[in-house]
Amino acid sequence: MQIKQLGRTGLRVSEVCLGTMTFGLQTDEATAFAIMDVADRGGVTFFDTADVYPLGGAPEDVGKTEEIVGRWLRERGARERIVLATKCRGAMGPGPNDQGLSRKHVLRACEDSLRRLQTDYIDLYQTHSPDPETPIDETLRALDDLVRSGKVRYIGSSNYPAWQLADALWTSRLLGIARYDCAQPRYNLLFRMIEDELLPLCRAHGVGVIAYNPLAGGMLTGKYLATREAQPGTRFTLPRRGEAYRKRYWNDAVFDAVAALNDTLQPRGTSLTHAALAWVLAQPGITSAILGASRPEQLEDSLRGASITLDEDVRAACDDVWYSLPRQRDPEVARR
Repeated sequence: MQIKQLGRTGLRVSEVCLGTMTFGLQTDEATAFAIMDVADRGGVTFFDTADVYPLGGAPEDVGKTEEIVGRWLRERGARERIVLATKCRGAMGPGPNDQGLSRKHVLRACEDSLRRLQTDYIDLYQTHSPDPETPIDETLRALDDLVRSGKVRYIGSSNYPAWQLADALWTSRLLGIARYDCAQPRYNLLFRMIEDELLPLCRAHGVGVIAYNPLAGGMLTGKYLATREAQPGTRFTLPRRGEAYRKRYWNDAVFDAVAALNDTLQPRGTSLTHAALAWVLAQPGITSAILGASRPEQLEDSLRGASITLDEDVRAACDDVWYSLPRQRDPEVARR
């Protein structure tokens, strides 16, 4: 497992980050502990979570994932060897100030995450998505106060388009306050829009990039190729979130492109999972890729992708996947 520097900072993280959003819904606590144990043994020193997880949970489920991660950190005595990242922004209650990136919510959300995670500091605190109703300077000043108080070490953004990240970086520089030192965008063989603007921006300004969805919610593992049917309990059938995943990847063009790539990989003895992860990790500007799992053996297998190098023919076949897909506007970006 390679260790990389997070952007221009002195913080060092494993090139694979454990994603925990299945914990508490798709994955019970005992299984979640087993998954974190596999990650720990495999050299994964970087864990990512969020206050609104588990993904697809009901309103009463929010915070469960952080609680599970917090109990594991305490029981394994692992807090100091794990770089811990979490996020705020989503709805944590029914009130008008229970969500967003206002000063009121950011400060309260951080205190609540610290309690659930059973720690007195968060290594990387990220805003989960932009909040168009709150001025960016208000959000950044609140985050700067958390950094100055020692409750947060570094701050980052997730799901920010390039122009909003650039605006945030400029605002931090103008005000002389903490800046976003990492970005967390969606990135995989089936979705490469960030290469146009976000990745060049991050490389130019020393912002680390933590890519989520490197396996496209399981589409790039090949498990749907035979039947093209979504199985219960997977990302594509989750309550409240399954539809969004189906809109991202569930169409004939994606199935055909993945099948073509699989035909290239099979004679070489390379799995789709390993190739998809290795491809993401090899891209310029990528610091780490977030791998999630619902079973420990699933993570154990996926981690092998971090140790392989793709030859020129396979890299070309991976690139062909994106160029074979029809271009359309990202519906998640369009809603913001």
